[in-house]
Amino acid sequence: MTEAEGATRWLTDEQQLAWRELVALTTRLPAALDTQMQRDAKLTHFEYFVLAVLSEAPDRRLQLSTLAAQANASLSRLSHVVTKLEKSGWVRREAIVGARGSLAVLTPEGYAKVVETAPGHVETVQQLVFDGLDDEQVRTLITLGKALVTQLDRAIAAGTGRA
Repeated sequence: MTEAEGATRWLTDEQQLAWRELVALTTRLPAALDTQMQRDAKLTHFEYFVLAVLSEAPDRRLQLSTLAAQANASLSRLSHVVTKLEKSGWVRREAIVGARGSLAVLTPEGYAKVVETAPGHVETVQQLVFDGLDDEQVRTLITLGKALVTQLDRAIAAGTGRA
């Protein structure tokens, strides 16, 4: 019987263990990063990540659609966050002359916020993730991360996990 006919492809015991570790990671790591960011910078981790991506972009500006892709977010989610960051004075929007869409531009105040916030964030990432890994494990994490994101993108493009 095929999957379409109703056969469930149950996880193997090893897949179940891997899945539970992945769920623990994807649940606990964002919560820990948000806790540190809220405490130290009054930002969510995602808000900081958007500011950091902009800080590394040429002229500290990106088209919103490009920023959404680099921040791993929907355009809708990103637009909401950019609006919040605008209200804080850290980002401004600029129209793209002769084209649809707009640019998100990191303001000098936004850049100062990234510079101020980065050391605490990097130390938290070191403690939460990298202090427990050797160089080979870091390379393995890169390989696994790329493979998982590729599979996720492929499945989402095929309609899995979408309404």
